[in-house]
Amino acid sequence: MSGEVTLYGIPTCDICKKAEKALVAAGYAVRFRDVRAAPLDEAEWAELLVEFGDRLVNRNSTTWRGLNDWMKAAEADVQLIRHPTLMQRPLLRDRSRMTLGWDAKAQGLWGL
Repeated sequence: MSGEVTLYGIPTCDICKKAEKALVAAGYAVRFRDVRAAPLDEAEWAELLVEFGDRLVNRNSTTWRGLNDWMKAAEADVQLIRHPTLMQRPLLRDRSRMTLGWDAKAQGLWGL
């Protein structure tokens, strides 16, 4: 077994599904955290924003396009607390590392 990893996302996200499938196939125990059903608190968002900054907000999402101008101009923490599906997905985390997205670099960091 390659260890346990937490995948933050939403269950309907195709990229999250691909990441979970690949991680399980590589021997990881994946704990899925649905950010809509089990929202992150302010401290959790703050920690992630320190790590990833504004990259944590997916400005290409359907959710982003539906925001009013005030919310688009708000700070990232306010945006994410009110609209957790704005989070770039998947966010993967274990005890020693975190990655955002599912590009070749992220996959490489997980040994895939």
